[in-house]
Amino acid sequence: MYLALKHFHIICVVLSGAGFVLRGGWSLSGSPRLRAPLTRVLPHVVDSCLLGSALALAWLSGQAPFIHGWLTAKVLGLLAYIGLGMVALRPQRPVAVRTAAFAGALAVFAYIVSVALSKNPLGWIAVLA
Repeated sequence: MYLALKHFHIICVVLSGAGFVLRGGWSLSGSPRLRAPLTRVLPHVVDSCLLGSALALAWLSGQAPFIHGWLTAKVLGLLAYIGLGMVALRPQRPVAVRTAAFAGALAVFAYIVSVALSKNPLGWIAVLA
């Protein structure tokens, strides 16, 4: 059960990240595809599955944020990613602001993945050191 759930979680991570890259590109180019019904609904479905599988994995493994440092780092990174992503995808914001927020969100996404892979709050820094 745990392994299947972990694989489902990884698939959701890939789909969520790829979807964000696609929507970010559409936002920066001014594409009307960003306002399509499927584009507005599908990310919420994928991200809900991602969050649900994360909570189930944490419960099954007996780990919790604010107890395990790497999981705390992922949760805090997720909050930063959501905030930057919201700015990046808002068409009302200037393109320069959206571009900076998009780059920041991608960097935070990479950080979250590195923390998940290394099980260390420093992420890739711990691996490289």
